[in-house]
Amino acid sequence: MSSSSTLILCTGNSCRSQMAEGFLRSFDPELEVFSAGTKPAEKVHPLAVAVMREVGIDIGGHRPKSVEEFTSRSFDRVVTVCSGAMESCPVFTGEVRHRVHIGFDDPAEAEGSREEVLAVFRRVRDEIRDGFRSFYNDMQSGG
Repeated sequence: MSSSSTLILCTGNSCRSQMAEGFLRSFDPELEVFSAGTKPAEKVHPLAVAVMREVGIDIGGHRPKSVEEFTSRSFDRVVTVCSGAMESCPVFTGEVRHRVHIGFDDPAEAEGSREEVLAVFRRVRDEIRDGFRSFYNDMQSGG
């Protein structure tokens, strides 16, 4: 499936899309996977990096990127990961064969003690892992 290219979009490209990119790459290193945001943050959220390290995936070297960096190329799949109600989902204006939405809460919005916030990051990480495992399985079966 190495000819398949996927772009994962959210608003800030600091948490959800970065975690999804990390998981998708871990499922198949041959995949061409990118993530971007409509309003990219300055850096990947440190708690996103921390909770991904807990499952053996290092996204510490990633950087938030603007969707504008990718509009001149085409993708097989563009996946939006915004939660919907609280955010406007980004739209990719480049060439896309399949558009998919898999929504997740934004862990960066979590409030409380460090442990409470970490619990939200872990929950969202696990939801992203499960959602993108299903997405990857669908890709493999031609979906």
